[in-house]
Amino acid sequence: MAKIEIDPKTVGQRLREEREMLELSREKFAEIIELSDYYVGQLERGERQMSLNVLVKIANCLHISLDYLIFGQRTPPAYYTHDAHSLYKTKETNEYEETKTLLHKCSSQELKLVNKLLKTILPYLRT
Repeated sequence: MAKIEIDPKTVGQRLREEREMLELSREKFAEIIELSDYYVGQLERGERQMSLNVLVKIANCLHISLDYLIFGQRTPPAYYTHDAHSLYKTKETNEYEETKTLLHKCSSQELKLVNKLLKTILPYLRT
């Protein structure tokens, strides 16, 4: 069995990119995940490796998978994994469809505001 190598610099780079996409300062991000901003900086530069608990905290806060954070592999959301997902309607897929319908009714300016609001609240939802 081949040994899997994890590159802390690449993981740190992904962490920084995702944090910046949410327009979070390193200080604010560190506050949300209850770590020091100095430690987060070390992680982003690849100077330190994360424990499993920290990896999970970061992935949840940034709303990304561990596969992506560690290996750069984006997995499709669960509602795309089966072509006939509409056969398996759940409360989650119904809420997704409702949200999608509402977003289609928004103007460009309203979409920008919704986007900004989502970037503000998403980091707090899974911590």
